[in-house]
Amino acid sequence: MLAAFFTFIILMINAQNAEITGKVVFENGGYTTTEVMLKDTPMKTMIDKNGYYTIKNVASGTYRLIVTAKGYQEFEQEIRISNKNKGVPTILLNRDSNKIDEIAITGVSKETLIKENPVAILSISSRQIERNVATNIISSLVKSAPGLSVVETGPNISKPFIRGLGYNRVLTLYDGIRQEGQQWGDEHGIEVAPYIVERAEVIKGPASLMFGSDAVAGVVSLFPYLPSQNDGAVHGKITSEYQGNNDLIGNGMQLGFKKNSFIASLNASYRMAKNYKNPIDGRVYNTNFEEKNFSVLLGRKTHTSLSKINFTLYDNLQGIPDGSRDPDSGKFTYQIGEGDDDVIGKRPVVSERMLNSYTLSPLHQRIQHYRLYAQHNQQIGNGDLDVQLALQQNIRREYNHPTVPSQPGMYVRLNTLNYGVRYNFPKLSSFEISAGVNGMVQNNTNKSATDFPIPDYHLNEGGIYTYAKWKYNRFNISGGVRYDIRNIRWDNFYIQTNPVTGFEEQAGQPSADTRLGFASYNKTFKGFSASIGSTFQLTKQISLKANIGRSYRAPNITEIGSNGLDPGAHIVYKGNRDFSPEFSLQEDLGISTRFKDFSADVSWFNNNIQNYIYLSLLIDAQGNPLVDSQGNKTYQYQQASAQLYGMEAWLSLHPEKWKGFNFETSLSVIYGFNRDKVFENKGTQGEYLPLISPLKLSGNLSQRISLPSKFISSVTPTAEIEFSAAQNRYLGLNDTETATRDYTLFNIGASLDLHYSENHSAVLQLQVNNLFDRAYQSHLSRLKYLGNIYNMGRNVAIKLVVPF
Repeated sequence: MLAAFFTFIILMINAQNAEITGKVVFENGGYTTTEVMLKDTPMKTMIDKNGYYTIKNVASGTYRLIVTAKGYQEFEQEIRISNKNKGVPTILLNRDSNKIDEIAITGVSKETLIKENPVAILSISSRQIERNVATNIISSLVKSAPGLSVVETGPNISKPFIRGLGYNRVLTLYDGIRQEGQQWGDEHGIEVAPYIVERAEVIKGPASLMFGSDAVAGVVSLFPYLPSQNDGAVHGKITSEYQGNNDLIGNGMQLGFKKNSFIASLNASYRMAKNYKNPIDGRVYNTNFEEKNFSVLLGRKTHTSLSKINFTLYDNLQGIPDGSRDPDSGKFTYQIGEGDDDVIGKRPVVSERMLNSYTLSPLHQRIQHYRLYAQHNQQIGNGDLDVQLALQQNIRREYNHPTVPSQPGMYVRLNTLNYGVRYNFPKLSSFEISAGVNGMVQNNTNKSATDFPIPDYHLNEGGIYTYAKWKYNRFNISGGVRYDIRNIRWDNFYIQTNPVTGFEEQAGQPSADTRLGFASYNKTFKGFSASIGSTFQLTKQISLKANIGRSYRAPNITEIGSNGLDPGAHIVYKGNRDFSPEFSLQEDLGISTRFKDFSADVSWFNNNIQNYIYLSLLIDAQGNPLVDSQGNKTYQYQQASAQLYGMEAWLSLHPEKWKGFNFETSLSVIYGFNRDKVFENKGTQGEYLPLISPLKLSGNLSQRISLPSKFISSVTPTAEIEFSAAQNRYLGLNDTETATRDYTLFNIGASLDLHYSENHSAVLQLQVNNLFDRAYQSHLSRLKYLGNIYNMGRNVAIKLVVPF
């Protein structure tokens, strides 16, 4: 205090009426109360509603400028005052993951605080995504979201699973638009490039109320970059990274412009990688990929409205691993013959040149996804209206014919029209009410292909809902109801053999030379969803949560209609036309605490599902798996009652007096049971559900160290441990799954903040994942069942993010 007083006296004596002016903006936009001060002086001020501030009567000299706001990381920067007036460039405040209860989320109904929502929701900031080194966006989010896991088919193919459920039970949203891209398939990931995602939200638990069918397990909501700095200049960031395990090279660019009401942004990225490697398999053939992304946004934002139109393009060339090996050497082999001419045990061995190459095998897949959508939000009095309309096209080709590489085995085109209207009524006393309608119209067409696992089909879906929140003092209640209807139909689908090529092809009309691949189908599914939950603010730091929800999911196209080989998955699928919709009833309990020195969350869930749909391996009369000439196994969808329950816990230690220190640990455990009486007490022979992640425990230790250097303002070393327990509760019936051993991975890294200009700092991330090159298999890795392939070994990575 004494030092501050004398500093103040000196400043007053030497005052030259200089002013410091500047502006503060917030990650993902918005506004909150913010203080700007000069360290070790009494000089401070608050920003106005537009983010501007002024500190008057500042003498020449060097100062530490500090900016603090609730829910955001403290900003500190050295400034030098030499002129009469000093303009400090725009300051960007990043969200603080340790103060997540103060963060407003936008993925459900109107903007709300996480601590006031009874559903388990996680918000993942841009900073968290940037500092995670992963090979795709879903795997990146897993590091920040206990309860979220992935089913993988190599480094760039990850499907999100929430609390033991995935595929069409987890809905992925991109900027509020549901992602529609043949998501039933194992062998391709979410068609969103990692560098385009600015932030994310994960809703754990039934979310059908707001989004309809396919959100039984929850929602992964991805948000792109939206310009927020209204200064008429181009801002953005450039991302470059290199990962040593598979020689991944990635470059991405975000550009944004905002002036007055006009906003625009452009995103582009390119990534390519060789086959990844591990200490057991060496390089794993056909896990290389090449990914391109482009998007452009134009919009208009006023005090009462926001309109935007966005176009995105995603193009991915992806290897298709099959795991075939030479019986003598154990090395990977590749296919050169068709049908009976392809003897797996006599395939040629993959050369080292082919393994260590960016060039994809002729047997690969190509996924293209185009999206054009418009959104408008209009304030009407004290209420507001949201309208959205989107067109999506997903094209999927899988090339599996070595004798005719240009002929795709699978070639499907999915067109989707999404629509949605929601009105948030004016707040009435302590009540907030929203009502809306949303749905989609879909058409799938088989193009020039030789394999037809699904028919051409038409889908129409719509739902109407209402959602309400009531708040009284420390008590919140929220809930609502929804009704959905989905019609799916297709005509007779005939297949014939081409006399020239010998391949099968679609036939327009039935004849003596055709066979009926899919008999016509027309069925309407209906479902009622509802939820109610409450939060109670026990103290200012402790919240109690409880929620119960009933959700609905109509069977997807493969579950009811599949009847053939999916060449990318190396599986022959068999559907069931008599399936009924799934209905889930889930109860959630949670405790959330936020103190100055630590934060913690604990949540428990219990989920009972009627008509649960799952895959089971088919066997012949001798008990052997049904396989075709290439060794592809046959699986059929089954239906039964199921129960899943478990818990997640998260703890963060961040002592207020220990600046820059943070320790986080999380635990998640899930149990899944098939409640069909036939499997009662049968254990691995049918009682346990497939694709259930084992117990996961992780810990992350970091320490931010401020440096006096003008170039390197801080360095943050990190150490991480990931433990996955053995999974002995698996679906072993007919060898559908096998047990998985436990493993522990160690990761280390360091993050450097590089102050490369007066108003910008870059982030250089150095990371070593799987430090000790541990050979391990994830229970949710599909490559475990394709030649017993192991996961990625040691991966040394460097990542540079340069904002401007």
